[in-house]
Amino acid sequence: MMVGTVGTALLLGYLPGALVYRLPMAGRDQRAALDAEERIFWHVVLSVSWTLTAVLALSAVGVYTFPRLLWLTAGLVFALAVVGRWRLGYGGTAAAPRWTVVLPLVLIVLAGWRFDPPSEYVIGGKDPGVMFNEGIQIAQRGTLSIHEEVVEAVPAFARDLFFPSEHVEQYYSRRFMGFFIQDPSRGEVVGQFPHLYPASIAVGYAINGLTGGRYAVTFWGMLGVLAVYFLGARLFGRGVAWSAAALLTLHIIQVWYARYPNSDIAMQAGVFAGLLAFARAHDDDLVWFGPVAAWVLGLQLFNRVDTLLAIVVCAATVFLTWVTTPTARLRWRFLLPVGAITALGYWYLSTLMRAYFWRTQIFVENLPPLPVVLAIGFGGLGLLAALRWRSAAAPAIRRWLPLALTGVVLALAMYAFFLREPGGKLTDYDAYALKNFVHLYLGIAMFAAVCMGVAVDARLAFWRHPAFFLTFAAFSLFMLYKIKIVPEHLWLARRFLPVILPGALLIGCAAAFARHVTSSRLGWALRAGGAGLLGVVGWQYSVAAAPVLSHVEYRGIIPYIETLAERFEPDDLVIIESRDSGSDIHVLGPPLAYIYATSVLELRSPKPDHVLFREFLSTAVERYRRVFFVGTGGTVLLSRQITATPIVSDRVQIDEFETTSDRLPARSARKEFDYGVYQLTLGRTDDGPFTLDVGELDDLHLVRFHAKETSDERSIRWTQDQSEVAITGLTGAERTITLTMGRGGRPSSAPPAVVTLELNDTPVGEVTVTGDGFADYEFAIPAEAVAAAAQSDAPATLRLLSSVWSPRAELNLPDGRELGVMIDRITVR
Repeated sequence: MMVGTVGTALLLGYLPGALVYRLPMAGRDQRAALDAEERIFWHVVLSVSWTLTAVLALSAVGVYTFPRLLWLTAGLVFALAVVGRWRLGYGGTAAAPRWTVVLPLVLIVLAGWRFDPPSEYVIGGKDPGVMFNEGIQIAQRGTLSIHEEVVEAVPAFARDLFFPSEHVEQYYSRRFMGFFIQDPSRGEVVGQFPHLYPASIAVGYAINGLTGGRYAVTFWGMLGVLAVYFLGARLFGRGVAWSAAALLTLHIIQVWYARYPNSDIAMQAGVFAGLLAFARAHDDDLVWFGPVAAWVLGLQLFNRVDTLLAIVVCAATVFLTWVTTPTARLRWRFLLPVGAITALGYWYLSTLMRAYFWRTQIFVENLPPLPVVLAIGFGGLGLLAALRWRSAAAPAIRRWLPLALTGVVLALAMYAFFLREPGGKLTDYDAYALKNFVHLYLGIAMFAAVCMGVAVDARLAFWRHPAFFLTFAAFSLFMLYKIKIVPEHLWLARRFLPVILPGALLIGCAAAFARHVTSSRLGWALRAGGAGLLGVVGWQYSVAAAPVLSHVEYRGIIPYIETLAERFEPDDLVIIESRDSGSDIHVLGPPLAYIYATSVLELRSPKPDHVLFREFLSTAVERYRRVFFVGTGGTVLLSRQITATPIVSDRVQIDEFETTSDRLPARSARKEFDYGVYQLTLGRTDDGPFTLDVGELDDLHLVRFHAKETSDERSIRWTQDQSEVAITGLTGAERTITLTMGRGGRPSSAPPAVVTLELNDTPVGEVTVTGDGFADYEFAIPAEAVAAAAQSDAPATLRLLSSVWSPRAELNLPDGRELGVMIDRITVR
């Protein structure tokens, strides 16, 4: 098995790129002269690019399978050997390996230690789970879009129970969080995010199951570090590049996102590899790399739309160099293929991925009409041509453009760091975006080094690789002006991950190495001081990232979901409670549906129309062998015609890193999943006394209660400020409601534990819960209220309005919940 895995990895991750790189065409001897370690890097990058291109192409036409990918790749390898006439050696022109091969090997070892193990983020609810489940669906179904029979089978009259139309142009409704139904009558569903990163998950899944899929993000993290190193080595030298790549490997952002499913880490690898290929083609005149740069950068359009910024910068750099360098040629080997792949990417994003792309598409559609755009474009080309023909223009541009760029970047950085304040439509997290990045992630010392590097190294080295400096400036200005993301740590750090953080580290390390100091004595003194500074910065980064190293996000969730999935058969239907019910049980829906092939529907409301639901259930019990409900207290489904038979109740806690908004997260918390499984059937329920043991299989009766707990050996739940109980089986003869309640250690500084009761909006009474233990509190029910409730098929709603307190606010405890009172038992007689 190990031999097969290694062979598969070589076939998909090395051989195609190695043979393409060795083809005797377009200056092979020039490519052979590159360092041995960079040649190997290109073998891997090209192979990965081919593999993901093939997966996307096969999936786009709905025929992807892993064996088909292997056969297609083997055929490509054979065809390349034939095209090369089996002469794929360098013929003695290749640069021999030197000691420098050790540098990337050390980075690989360091990254392998810090990026392992990856998270077990397979649940839904947020971007990582959506991307992971998208990848598994590519592996299992072989398509980019998903055909779901369970969606198609929902009768038109019942669709509003699960996916009501949202009346938007981009999609019909949401299937799960991050999955959009395009056509409910045909069961067409598509994930929210572009498919390049999910395609790599699909390949990993095919190689080694869920473990292989999880490690796709680790692979991208390592490839990103290497891409930063090789670009930095070409631009600033190996010492600067290795220092920056090592700092990146130590950094909490890189460590976290190299273990946490996300497309930004793949974008980092793609953009820096693409910039390196562009530098080899554009600045070093290795023409073979022109199409490679277009391919590697353009492929990232199928990953994140932000990549368009880097593509535009590279295209602009071609024209800029053509204007300012009399001997320069327009690089059509880059411009033509990047234009073609950009057009293909736009078609993909504006059609299949329109739910993801709609904001950008609105911007594009609001541009001036096509004739105006063409006129502006041709006018701009004419202006560039005129500038090129003016012999005095080129030296002026080459002299003043780096100065202008560095001056603008530094001025904006100083303004954003020292002067920018919120006001009007400018939020605090946008106003303080740079300040937060510096204080929490980059560090003051490294920020000073970056500013010095922009003032000196970026200015002096600008024309050595203008695309890198322009890309770094463009991403910094664009992302730090409006971060456009929930301002929580480490979530917002995704904005800095692809370009800003690694670019800043490269520029800052270049400044620390004092590369442009000509005096040997002063130069050595400055470099020694710079090395000391980088050592301190590296230690700070290591300390900040230490809590992440010992943490695995959602550790243990996979076997937990597997156990849950094993309770259901392929011909069962599972209904998951709504995400508006106040719990997180809905996040189990995507993995049950997309990893374990369970027929799952998610309720849209915690209080679905009981008549409509009964009619749906009558069709579902005929189509499916069994119908189940999974929830944790927050959904009202029962009526006199619907019976819920308890199957099992389970509770588990898994690791979840804390979320903060004013500091770096530093500790693991515990996320709890507490649910009950019920089989739903049709049949009139028995009337009679209602008794509910709260905390024991109570999920279909409670709305907006906190999770189940145990107190004084009793199963209990805490109320919230407004909680509800669905009471079934009323006959009209009931006269009292008895609640067994306790204050639960409410401190004297908190308001008294006052509870007010209403039955179907009719006031029942009010009481103040006192004492340290549990006690019974009895309320008289108005006869007219219970008589009216008994006439309805729907359950009666008992509403509890509680004065609440917070353990965090009152006792300085980690528990931030708003707590009312503890409820142990509810009896209606």
